[in-house]
Amino acid sequence: MKYMEGGGFQNHPLMRLTIGLTLVLLMAFWVTNLGLYFSKMGFDPASVVAYYNGSEEEFRPARTLGSMLEVTHAHLLMKALVMLLLTHLVIFAPFRRTTRLIFIWSGFGAALMDELGGWLVRFVSPAAAPVKVVGFVALEVVLAMLILCLGFTLLMVPRRSQAMQVHNGLVAGEKPSGSERVLVGAQAREPNS
Repeated sequence: MKYMEGGGFQNHPLMRLTIGLTLVLLMAFWVTNLGLYFSKMGFDPASVVAYYNGSEEEFRPARTLGSMLEVTHAHLLMKALVMLLLTHLVIFAPFRRTTRLIFIWSGFGAALMDELGGWLVRFVSPAAAPVKVVGFVALEVVLAMLILCLGFTLLMVPRRSQAMQVHNGLVAGEKPSGSERVLVGAQAREPNS
């Protein structure tokens, strides 16, 4: 945690490696999420209705309350953890506060909308099918943006950190003298503090 708070993760190779590999696995998760969705339904609201309410033409029964609860139970936990991880990393990325808030609210909002959409179609009205489609698309877009922005930040931060040190009159790897201020991330602090 101290590496995230103080910006030390930017130059810590093992921290950068674990975050980078996590982003690779999350991108694979993103791709499989697309595959799972399209193996069951599409962007057409009628396909969403057929999946949740059943289809006589395809001999597909409607989703039961029990099956909906099982899927939702696992999805809520997974979506919460993935969003927590990605938005937590975004908090420490060099973005404006407004951008961070947009990522956080849109990420959790899209995850909730995606999960709620199926329940609305099944137990409220088939007319709610667009909620599921929009929720899924929004979730995929936000996940992709988070993963790509964090990956870009991970690649660009060392160069930026070195440029900041050079700008402050320091040579890479040189320790600052007592009175110099060091920029870490977006904060200035005294050396050894």
